[in-house]
Amino acid sequence: MFVQMRKMIVTEGNSDKVVQRFGGEGLVEKQEGFIDTTVMVKKVRRGDEEVVIQTRWESEEHWKQWEKSDAHIAGHKAKLGKPKPEYIISSEGGLYEVKAVKGPKTSNATV
Repeated sequence: MFVQMRKMIVTEGNSDKVVQRFGGEGLVEKQEGFIDTTVMVKKVRRGDEEVVIQTRWESEEHWKQWEKSDAHIAGHKAKLGKPKPEYIISSEGGLYEVKAVKGPKTSNATV
């Protein structure tokens, strides 16, 4: 499994805009090898807000296919020359190869 993570810091009250953008329906869901996208907002009482977007792929090769796809490239070309939304303070990302996944244990015991 392969994971792309992005962390965005946004001004107070604007995390919902990022959630809508990355949590809504898009073309990535139709891409071969796409597993899911999780959008998380760090709980804060007030001040700048942190949003983490995690997109999981079956493999790094599937992610690369998406990055090189006409749909993905067209989406980025449409934004060329446009300023980023003023509510975005910073954005950083990373790519990760999943080495272990833990889940609930199943039991064969009868009750």
